[in-house]
Amino acid sequence: MWMDTKAEAKEASRNRASLGRRVLSGLLFFTGDMEFLDKYMQDKLFALQLAVWGLRGVSRVILANNPLSGALILAALYWASPWLGLLGTLGVLASTLTAVIMEQDSDEVSGGLHGFNGMLVSLLMGVFSSAGDWYWWLLLPACFGSATCVFLYSGLSPVLDRWDLPVAVFPFNIVIVLFLLCTGPDNLFFPHHPVMPPGLLEPNSTELNAVEVIRGIPLGVGQIYACETLGPSLLILGAVLLYSPLLAAHALLGSAVGTLAGLSIAVRHDSLYSGLLGFNGALGCMSVGGLFFTLSWRTHLFAIATDWAFLSASALIHEQTFATHL
Repeated sequence: MWMDTKAEAKEASRNRASLGRRVLSGLLFFTGDMEFLDKYMQDKLFALQLAVWGLRGVSRVILANNPLSGALILAALYWASPWLGLLGTLGVLASTLTAVIMEQDSDEVSGGLHGFNGMLVSLLMGVFSSAGDWYWWLLLPACFGSATCVFLYSGLSPVLDRWDLPVAVFPFNIVIVLFLLCTGPDNLFFPHHPVMPPGLLEPNSTELNAVEVIRGIPLGVGQIYACETLGPSLLILGAVLLYSPLLAAHALLGSAVGTLAGLSIAVRHDSLYSGLLGFNGALGCMSVGGLFFTLSWRTHLFAIATDWAFLSASALIHEQTFATHL
């Protein structure tokens, strides 16, 4: 009887271990690029293929390439702001559809490379707009600007390829700057928030809230999508973790380095608390330490040093500009 009990215990232990391995293998099935999904979607409806391409474009903003990660990020945006979620969805669909109509490279389209610039343009138009949420006129420039990114992408690619440089977010930067230059705070249809006039900034407080500073580190990852809410930002971080734990670790590290750089030169506390000093560091650290270079202790230290130098310099220039005006 004792032997039977021992055998049953061993069998139960083996079953639990087997179940754990099956669960782990199932989770690993949805990590990385999920290349099997592209083969599966080849003979499916165009609408389904477009959805997968769009979700890859959503995740490309944060240097990932996983449609499930894109779905989690899109859910986080709708959680934080349904209006911004709608704008992001329309932006990525408009740019992806434009790339299909222009017969751009099929691998680039299916990989989401024509979607992320459009999403960034539409998101930032919504963030900068002072007309409030659900201002339907904004859908026109959002869709038009997102589609324009494809033309800029195809035009810049042959030029930048000569220096072996990626196009990356050049189209997004060009479109959003032109949009802000062509509109203004007093525009009848597309007003945006005015630049804060000199003299309105209060002196920086000498009291620092350590909890808010720590909270600003994951918010720095969410700010890549203009998200400044903790819950959605953690979901975005989880989406990166699903694609690559290495990228997720470098995202947090880069955001933390950006926050420390801001603390070292006493930037305004609202920038620390909201994560605005973390998102550039997160993207820079992910690019250097987890994407474009082979991981080693040298590239790891280089990623940290690059983020510190860049963010310290940019934050210092920012503060000096305000001090000059004041």
